[in-house]
Formats: sequence, structure tokens, C-alpha cells
Amino acid sequence: MAHAMAMESPRIIADVVEVQEFPHLAQAYQVKAVPKTVINDTFEFTGAATEEQFLIRVLRSVGIEGQEEDPEEVSGETTPVA
Repeated sequence: MAHAMAMESPRIIADVVEVQEFPHLAQAYQVKAVPKTVINDTFEFTGAATEEQFLIRVLRSVGIEGQEEDPEEVSGETTPVA
């Protein structure tokens, strides 16, 4: 979904990394499960998400709160990176 968003907007850049090929990145981002999404090195979430859930999480990561709640969100799933 990140790539689809990047294709639609020049303001979005998405990279997919194979953790087996880049173990230093897996370690740096503490990848323990996939898929793991990291946004601007400040927010992260793990696991599959619907398009709507993914968009809500991206918007929240940049400070835009949606009017709808994410029905599948588990408390703490979208985590600020310290």
C-alpha cells in the first residue's frame, strides 16, 4: 500500500526492504515481525492492514486525526519511535 500511495503522490516515498538481505536495517528498525511499516522514522506499526486502516495510521503519524476510529486497531499498535 505504501508503494501505491507513493505512485499517487510525489510527496510520498516508499521503500520495501528484504530483511534477509539487509540485516543491519532489520536490526536498526528492530524488525521482529513483518510487514513492519516505519513512517518518517517517528511512527511504526506491524502487521497487515486494510487500505483504510493504513491511511488512518499514516495520517495519524503526521498529526492528522481522522474523524473515524480505526475499527481493527489494537491499543498501542501504532507506536511513536523514541
